[in-house]
Amino acid sequence: MDIRFANVADAGALARLGTDSFVAKFGHLYRAEDLAAFLSQAHTEAIVAREIADPAYRVFLAQDKGGHLLGYCKLIMACGWPEHARGANVIELKQLYTAPAATGQGIGSALMARAGEEAAGFGADEIQLSVYSDNPGAQKFYARYGFGKVADIHFMVGEQRDEEFLFAKLLDR
Repeated sequence: MDIRFANVADAGALARLGTDSFVAKFGHLYRAEDLAAFLSQAHTEAIVAREIADPAYRVFLAQDKGGHLLGYCKLIMACGWPEHARGANVIELKQLYTAPAATGQGIGSALMARAGEEAAGFGADEIQLSVYSDNPGAQKFYARYGFGKVADIHFMVGEQRDEEFLFAKLLDR
């Protein structure tokens, strides 16, 4: 598996993977109009291309040796929830998605390692992320990397409000 920074030419594939992954895991939870509204605000080619081009983002992807996209991760080099920040230079892990058929192959671990490298290179002292309150698998995954719950928050999918947990990890510098 190779991990590399995304470029604008990858935006369409990343948008499709983001949509496919979100729908496969959570699509059944939402009314069609809420799901469509969310996807149009978070997982379009144009939005992903803007994120890739934005210097405040670090978007990297995992692909197999044949060049097939396996997953991706987005970091925002800014604090998403300053009211819960414990560090002075806090960043946000925005998305870590794997292709639905590729889950369990170490892709998430490889992307987490790369996220840690990026955070360290940026001089971050804390990483925050939100995780769905009814997703114990993701919570367990992040806990393996030292993340823990610091607050109850919410996340909007269209007009539906989901209860989420804010997880964070303090980093050694």
